[in-house]
Amino acid sequence: MAIPDSFLDELNGRLSIVDVVSAYLPLNKKGANHWGLCPFHHEKTPSFSVNESKNIFHCFGCGKGGGPIRFVMEMDGLPFPEAVRKLADQAGLQVPEEDAGDGKWREKRRRVLELNREAARFYRSMLADPRGAAVAAYIRDKRRISPKFSARFGLGAAPDAWDSLITAMAGRGYDKADLIDAGLAVAGKSGGVYDKYRNRLMLPVIDVRGDVIGFTSRVMDDSTPKYLNTPETAIFKKRSILYGLNYAKNTKRPNFILVEGNIDVITLHQAGFDNTVATMGTALTEDHVRLLERYTRELVLCYDNDAAGEDATQRSIALLKRSEVAVKVLRLPKRQLPDGTLGKQDADDYIKNFGPEAFEGLMDQSANSAEYRLSVVRGQFDLSRDDQRAQYLLAAAEVVASLPSPVEREVYAGRCAEEAKVSKDAVLQEVDRQRKKRSLQARKQEERQNLVPARQLQPKSRELRYTNVRSALAEEGVLRVVALDGEFFAGLDGLEPEHFSSPLLGRAYGLLRERWRAGRSVSLAGLEGQFTPEELDQLTAAVQQPQARGSAREALEDCRQTILAEHRRGEIHSAEDLAGLKQALKQKKGFGG
Repeated sequence: MAIPDSFLDELNGRLSIVDVVSAYLPLNKKGANHWGLCPFHHEKTPSFSVNESKNIFHCFGCGKGGGPIRFVMEMDGLPFPEAVRKLADQAGLQVPEEDAGDGKWREKRRRVLELNREAARFYRSMLADPRGAAVAAYIRDKRRISPKFSARFGLGAAPDAWDSLITAMAGRGYDKADLIDAGLAVAGKSGGVYDKYRNRLMLPVIDVRGDVIGFTSRVMDDSTPKYLNTPETAIFKKRSILYGLNYAKNTKRPNFILVEGNIDVITLHQAGFDNTVATMGTALTEDHVRLLERYTRELVLCYDNDAAGEDATQRSIALLKRSEVAVKVLRLPKRQLPDGTLGKQDADDYIKNFGPEAFEGLMDQSANSAEYRLSVVRGQFDLSRDDQRAQYLLAAAEVVASLPSPVEREVYAGRCAEEAKVSKDAVLQEVDRQRKKRSLQARKQEERQNLVPARQLQPKSRELRYTNVRSALAEEGVLRVVALDGEFFAGLDGLEPEHFSSPLLGRAYGLLRERWRAGRSVSLAGLEGQFTPEELDQLTAAVQQPQARGSAREALEDCRQTILAEHRRGEIHSAEDLAGLKQALKQKKGFGG
């Protein structure tokens, strides 16, 4: 990390974690901490804690934690240097320019974005070139996308050649290494470099700031892969990209529509539904949900009407259940095939076959998530048969039992009763039985987990699991005490990072001690650039726990002796070693006999 540590210390010294977080979400002061609803997962009861004195945040629900920089990184999807730059601007500080690390990274990012823009212009120009004639015809005739919307979304053509883009970009000052960095070229096994995209429809992916962050592409026949995207980079992360959001964020419509394909997005925008977005060929993720929550309060799911589309709809409903976004489902009718059977139909097909007005009608008829789930269950049973009716009611009661509101349960139990021609009371009794069963299962699961306390004490990340829980808890205790005041390091003579059983905790201890010896802050926020997000989560979880200053020295000494004793226990190779360990344990305060 090229940004000087001295600057990061000054920045963190000027920032209040409470002020930084409050700019994004409301907080309430309770006791020593501030509390709010976690912005990183969906919850109804606040479990997101902000500790002003330690300048850190921690969520007891999802486990995320860190200081002001980490918070902004997560909220705005920024890499570390950009988050520092944003906070520095807010604090009235100028980030020092250096010729390594941060400066190089920013220059590389700038160059990739500029290259992407130039590549998009090149692909766009190919539509008017004989080399792109097949793609131009595909856009015009097969997809029926107008020139206006072809230009609006920057559609282009990758020629059927090995080095068209490489040659064109070389004339604009970009070499093959630049194109490989941007994911626009690929190095072959023989050492040659060639264009990644050939004979494809090109669709630039544009973020809400208007930058071309990457590309998706499509073949014009049945060859594979049908879609080909920019590889994952620091600026192109599929799990957090919504195609079309750069336009949908300005819609005047009261909701968003989520479809499966990029072409569906363009077709719907052309038809007047400028509130349409799509994921980049991935399932909906938590990152997508957080992004949607910033721009809309209602989402209409419009996936393909095949089995895969139904599965994707059910998964998305489950993910959105705890969010602030209300969910509706638009069910596209099946398409009549030439042989008389019914087949798959996506949003693009439906608009082309029936027009915008018909699609608007489907929007008006879209069902909420409960209605959709019950309709799926209803379609699985023949209600003219008694045995099928009984099975339907059991399955429907399971759906109704999952609804959080008693009013919703009352309403949908009545509808199910009408469909199956039974009393509403009978359905409500089954719903009540299902809810009690769920509650019992949840309690048993919690009890099973509580019976294994070591599991509860372990980090969530499997890579960070403790090999010696007893020592690791003492190691966490040391970090917790020194985070109160660096002067507590003075009582830790003889305790070195290598004595720690956890490499993560030992490294944090060593770095904080170095900062104390240099007369710098020992706040965990000062170490954010030196740990991964998962490591920061674990360190914050350890440090945020309360520690009374009055008992801190005694706790610190107990922790120190435990760590040293456990370290020696791991080094026992002879009777002499064992005798030495026993003597050390006798000297440990509180060791009984």
